[in-house]
Amino acid sequence: MYPTVVIPTFWTRRRTRGGRGGRRERFSYDHPTPLGEPGTLPDCLRSLDGVTGLGRVVVIVAVTDDSIAHAAEDQVREILDEFPGLDAWVFGSAEAGSLHRRMEQLEFADLLGGAGLSGYGGVRNVGLMLAAVFGSDAVVFLDDDQVITDPAFLVRGLEGLGEQVGPKGQPVLAKSGYYVDDQGACKIPDPRPWHDTFWRQTEFYNRAVSALVAPSPRLKPSPLAFGGCMALHRDMYCNVPFDPWAVRGEDIDYVINARMHGGDVFLDAEWSVVHRPPAPASAAALFRQDVYRFIYTHRKLEFSKSQVDLRQVTADALMPYPGHLVDSSVNWRTRLTALMRGVAGPERGEYLAVARRSVPEAQEYARKNCERYFAFQRRWPMLMDRLWEDIALKSLFTGERHVDRGAITGRFPVIRAD
Repeated sequence: MYPTVVIPTFWTRRRTRGGRGGRRERFSYDHPTPLGEPGTLPDCLRSLDGVTGLGRVVVIVAVTDDSIAHAAEDQVREILDEFPGLDAWVFGSAEAGSLHRRMEQLEFADLLGGAGLSGYGGVRNVGLMLAAVFGSDAVVFLDDDQVITDPAFLVRGLEGLGEQVGPKGQPVLAKSGYYVDDQGACKIPDPRPWHDTFWRQTEFYNRAVSALVAPSPRLKPSPLAFGGCMALHRDMYCNVPFDPWAVRGEDIDYVINARMHGGDVFLDAEWSVVHRPPAPASAAALFRQDVYRFIYTHRKLEFSKSQVDLRQVTADALMPYPGHLVDSSVNWRTRLTALMRGVAGPERGEYLAVARRSVPEAQEYARKNCERYFAFQRRWPMLMDRLWEDIALKSLFTGERHVDRGAITGRFPVIRAD
């Protein structure tokens, strides 16, 4: 089984001494790489050297603003040129345009908003679609801030995928490894400040990881997943997409999606990758994204109860993490934590703004969007069936035919069935 390896990479404008002049970025990511800086991608690609079973690698370039898309793609291509031994290519705005035109031709224009170069879930859905175009039995996701230290990384990651485990013979169609730091530790330092008394996100995370990385059993159903060390079988990724409206934590959200549709994501206690994330530019901005994330997830779980064709997933089934942060207490937890952080520590004004504006905005966002994923998912298997080894896209993306992208001025005509 030779998987398609997908590496999303996120880029932002160059650093300037005076900041960005008040210009707000269109898309928000945890730690995008500024243009002109190498970032973490070269180390990730370098670590792929010598990995057993490595085949095609796709690097998907997403940006915080469309105006820098071409510059980011050019820089990523320059980085890839340093690794001629990799069978790797860049998926950028031109390739996304070709993919979207093909979707329109196949009469799936209604799904365009859920698969593109914006948002974590949308970018990962592009990776799933590319795997289908290539006819891959599996797709493996890495992040650009991961470093592989085990030559058998892919072999280990694919072990058990597609097989049945446990006394009930449950098929393993999705599995995740876990993150460790350079010292091999999987837990995150947890100072437990008083102003996080009602949040305790790091504590809940560490408790969940400690239980999951226990050596026996090796594969176990997990309430969380790690998107930078994740393998999906075609029977899973062709039926269950990522949620494009989950603003952050799309990997853990995928666990919920899989469970709703009768599956599970398993954690492999013998599969890990070194995680070297840059420090976030703003802890308050990261918290704001988590406010949107957990409020949205709670609303999504509640809405799913009205869908008779879904298996019910509750916050209790996701304990300790993310369960403690997606139950009915999430609304007051977020507001109270923002207020407490607003009176202690740095970025006080930003945290007070979260309490005053972001919490109600997140509640409104969740109300408007929580049902959209379910309509998107119901169309997804039909789209993936049409894209499976699609001749037009496969020949284009593999270089079998060349298109002068600068000469494309129109769209493919829609082909309608008689």
